[in-house]
Amino acid sequence: MIFASIGSMLPFDRFVRAVDEWARDNPGEEVFIQIGEGAYEPVHAPFARMVPMSEYRKRLKDCDLFVAHVGMGSILQALEARKQMLLIPRDIALGEHTTDHQVHTARRFQGRQGMKIVESTEALKAEMTALLREPMKVDGSDFSIKASPQLLDAVATFLKGGTPTPISKAG
Repeated sequence: MIFASIGSMLPFDRFVRAVDEWARDNPGEEVFIQIGEGAYEPVHAPFARMVPMSEYRKRLKDCDLFVAHVGMGSILQALEARKQMLLIPRDIALGEHTTDHQVHTARRFQGRQGMKIVESTEALKAEMTALLREPMKVDGSDFSIKASPQLLDAVATFLKGGTPTPISKAG
C-alpha cells in the first residue's frame, strides 16, 4: 500500500495529480492520498483533505511506501516509523511554497538510506513503481526520537539567556 501526503500547510496539486495518475496506471495497487486544500481532487485513488494524526500514523505504519513532499514533519515521522520514503520538493517557481527550503532540505538528505528524492513528477511515478518492486533497505538505527543531552543542554542554556556551546555533528 502507498500512503501519499502533501503535509498540512500548502496545496501541492502537481504532486497529487502525479500520484493519482500513477494510481490510474496501476489499478492493482492500493493508494491513499492526503491532499490538503488543493484544487485538484483525485479520481483514481481514495483521498482525504486532512486525516487525524492517529489515522495518519496508522496509514504510515501500514504502508509499503510513503510518498511525500520534502517537509521535515513528513521526513521525521517516516524515519520514526522506519518506512522507505519517496520525496519530491515543492518548487517556489511553481507557487508551491514561499521559499526554496525544501530544495535545500532535499540536498541535505539526498543519499540517506531508505530515502529517495526526485526532482520531477515523471521521476516520482517511475520510482513509485520501482520501489514497490524492489524496496529500499530501511535501517533507521541512526535515528532516535529522543534529543541528545548536548541538544537539551544547549536549549536550556539558550532559554536561560546564555550562549549555548555549538553542537558538533558527532555529539
